[in-house]
Amino acid sequence: MRRELATVTAVCPHDCPDTCGMVVTVEAGRAVALRGDPDHPFTRGFLCQKVANYLDRVYHPDRVLHPLRRVGPKGSGRFERTTWPDAVREIAARFKSIAASPDGPQAVLPYSYAGTMGKLMYGSLDRRFFHRLGASLLDRTICATAGAAGCDVTLGTRAMTDPEAAVDCRLIVNWGSNTAVTNTHFWRVEHEARKRGAKIVTIDPYQSPTAKRSDWWLPIRPGTDAALALGVMHVIFREGWQDQAYLDAHCVGAAELRARVLAEYPVDRVSGITGLTGEEIEKFAQDYARSKHLFGGPALIRVNYGLQRHGGGGMAVRTIVCLPALAGDWRHPGAGALLSTSKAYPFDDHYLTRPDLVPPGTRTVNMVQLAEALHGEVSGPPVRALFVYNSNPAAVCPDQSRVLSGLAREDLFTVVHDQFRTDTADYADIVLPATTQLEHFDLHGSYGHLYVQANNPAIAPLGEAKPNTEVFRLLAREMGFEPELFEETDEELARRCLGSWTAAVSAAELSSGSGRDGRGPGNAFDGITLEATEAGPVRLNLPRNWAPFADGRFPTPSGKCELYSEREARAGRDPLPHYVPPHEDPQTRPDLAAKYPLQLLTPPAPSFLNSTFANLDQQRKAAGERTLEIHPDDAARRGVADGEMVRVFNGRGRFRARAVVAETVKPGVVVSLGLWWRRWTDDGVNCNATTSTATTDLGGGATFFDNLVEVEPAR
Repeated sequence: MRRELATVTAVCPHDCPDTCGMVVTVEAGRAVALRGDPDHPFTRGFLCQKVANYLDRVYHPDRVLHPLRRVGPKGSGRFERTTWPDAVREIAARFKSIAASPDGPQAVLPYSYAGTMGKLMYGSLDRRFFHRLGASLLDRTICATAGAAGCDVTLGTRAMTDPEAAVDCRLIVNWGSNTAVTNTHFWRVEHEARKRGAKIVTIDPYQSPTAKRSDWWLPIRPGTDAALALGVMHVIFREGWQDQAYLDAHCVGAAELRARVLAEYPVDRVSGITGLTGEEIEKFAQDYARSKHLFGGPALIRVNYGLQRHGGGGMAVRTIVCLPALAGDWRHPGAGALLSTSKAYPFDDHYLTRPDLVPPGTRTVNMVQLAEALHGEVSGPPVRALFVYNSNPAAVCPDQSRVLSGLAREDLFTVVHDQFRTDTADYADIVLPATTQLEHFDLHGSYGHLYVQANNPAIAPLGEAKPNTEVFRLLAREMGFEPELFEETDEELARRCLGSWTAAVSAAELSSGSGRDGRGPGNAFDGITLEATEAGPVRLNLPRNWAPFADGRFPTPSGKCELYSEREARAGRDPLPHYVPPHEDPQTRPDLAAKYPLQLLTPPAPSFLNSTFANLDQQRKAAGERTLEIHPDDAARRGVADGEMVRVFNGRGRFRARAVVAETVKPGVVVSLGLWWRRWTDDGVNCNATTSTATTDLGGGATFFDNLVEVEPAR
């Protein structure tokens, strides 16, 4: 008998710039194969090792398929099955009771991030629900806000260019970016550029897979990236290598910036800060500024989020994205700097989330400081209810020990909507089953390319799993909220989100210069229908070889690249780029460094995406075990042998790992790849037991890589 097979186009939902196209093969209602979509112009049929095994996630025997109610102590993971109507009634009753109490609805805190990047499942009816309830607002800062804020000061938007056009660059700098692992399809672009003559440089304290495969690795000291950028500027201005015509026509503050870097950031000072030699700084500055002369084409800086995760992270990104203006690289397609293409998509987020429903005076809680919020250390009423979705804060939040003790409060009512019983779900009162990407509809932009695509559901939801949108429709009905806010279908939401004008600056306007306020006749979604995105990826309505700032027209108040920021001056802050050291910097905190002299970095293991996939057997097998990479000099001082267990600790907490003694890190730096779930560790914690809830200078972002520790044998 002939097998009846169907194929469905889908989109990878995970927090990754690649946003891969996928093709799902379905037989008799079951997904039997999944592969990359060969017709996707950017991702071209290749899936990373995590998502290539996505069917293991969908059909994993540990999937949560029915609502659960806690029957054991918090943290024990003991539950009994309940029904959706009973679960919804209980949640709504608790929310109503809290809202009617003296603490009011702000005692309810939603907690979510980017467990899915689809427009509907990431942020739509969920935000409407909590806004209508009057719950506390969540400042979603844990990943990208410092870099976004830094870019906004200089450029008025994200640093972006056309990623496909980067093949014509002749110097590509991965600055704090492990591109070969975390942006695999752009690494393919870099590799193609190298075959055409490009040089690839990686600036990173850690010899990541990208650094190992680059032409030159610059092992900078953690948190000193702004100092290096300022030192490069010093050399450029000293030698007269700047593109003065571009600076004169399209920038403000070049003279003030020149005076500062020549006076304050000589190469010898920058060398002392960054740990790089003067010769390395001079050579890098020459390669960068004179790329067109030395290598035959412009330069691109692939700046990523890892370098912003320290106290001066916002200023670091603000400073780095000044460099393309000095070099004149914004003139060229694919060149300049790339942090995120997300602002190229004019989605109507206001319509999706309805911030106009937020009651005046509602407090905002920074998600980085969940530990403080759960312990009553933020302004406003105590957090009495927590609703977690698209996130696993028990694993991903800093100061893990205090997060766990907060989640263990018996007076805290916690709901978790997830596909699995995560570390956070172990502390929940109610666990609700969530659909996977193969089981619901969604709409996706990207922050690493310029294509929009709908995710088509390939199979029916397993068990009683429901998507985020349906969960909040059910809760809204039980709460008695206005039907007109919640009864649109997902397809109707997507159509409105895609087809309506938004006040967000569209990429087409950045290119056409239709006005400083970002409004005008051009729209990057012009001519794009929902039906077209359901059929496959559609490129935004932008020209090929798009260069958004070739003729200036930056969406800043001045309309120019702001090397000097009048906004920062009015706010009482330094208007020029400068170096802000990490909170826990050995050079500026010798008191702390005397106790904890090693700077710990905790990037994700290639098999995991933050804590996602860490529960799958195949992914954990690929990850091996928890390790700590330590330089031979540091290991010798501590009596640490290669392969032995060590204890990593500071005043916040500790965790165990197996030592890898190697020159993949500089002296004074250690690296432990994460993020492991507690149940898969021998000590019940992960590296976030040591990380801090301190925030960045701009954007209130997380400072995971601003972390001094000590290491000793675990004997």
